[in-house]
Amino acid sequence: MKPSPNQVLNDMPAIDSGGGHVRLRLDIAYDGTDFAGWAVQIGQRTVAGVIDEALSTVFRTAVVTRTAGRTDTGVHATGQVAHVDIPTDALPCAYPRTTRAGDAEFAPLVRRLARLLPTDVRIRDIVRAPAGFDARFSALRRHYTYRLSLAPYGAEPAETRFVTPWAKPLDLDAMAAASRELLGLNDFAAFCRPRPGATTIRDLQRLEWVRDGWYVTAYVTADAFCWNMVRSVVGAVLAVGEGRRSAEWTAGLLGETSRSSDFAAAPARGLTLVQVDYPPDDQLAGRNTVTRDVRTL
Repeated sequence: MKPSPNQVLNDMPAIDSGGGHVRLRLDIAYDGTDFAGWAVQIGQRTVAGVIDEALSTVFRTAVVTRTAGRTDTGVHATGQVAHVDIPTDALPCAYPRTTRAGDAEFAPLVRRLARLLPTDVRIRDIVRAPAGFDARFSALRRHYTYRLSLAPYGAEPAETRFVTPWAKPLDLDAMAAASRELLGLNDFAAFCRPRPGATTIRDLQRLEWVRDGWYVTAYVTADAFCWNMVRSVVGAVLAVGEGRRSAEWTAGLLGETSRSSDFAAAPARGLTLVQVDYPPDDQLAGRNTVTRDVRTL
């Protein structure tokens, strides 16, 4: 059964565990190339759309997943996290008639979803979520990588969907200096596509560039990211690496109040969400409260 349009368009957080529901945590990986991002969109193929459909088929009721980070069109994930609230009376649908020795509770469900889901998205693990867990609001930080190939022939064929070929040489020392200017709690309005009512204040905790042969990888970590922020930060620093901007220029962008047109966001294909961090179980509820507060500088 597919979720109704009202359900899939509802952007409110899911209800707490209990009240006739059991909250499950999902660990998810996907190749984002052929998806129009995470969030459900009418008439578009999205990651949440295919997962919701598969779970709704299993549980025979409309199911809506809530995620730690809604990735954009073409962005990948190896460490995405989501949660889903399953009606208690529907939960037995997850269990097979016979079980394998040593199976975790939802191992049969993981195997069943592997048959139902398309090959470019996998639910790697499912567990009962601890009390207070919310995939989005409980998260402490998100980790992304962005991969580039400086090889004259571009990206290797086996990696072309996940690595961005870059034809121009890059000054990694200048990029490191530009990246340091952006670290800390700042207003990243210059790097974010606007969203009504949403804050653009974020704590950028890591922005590091590592070269290995032809490959350059950016490691990007923040408590959260606003819409299009990771690709925009990477794109701005690449402008410095190419010599088109000074390292100090990035600091000036933090004073702007709207999306800057002075640089382009990096292409989606090189970006992957690799990990989401959460506090210990007894701190989940407190983290939810902190995250829901609107931040100011």
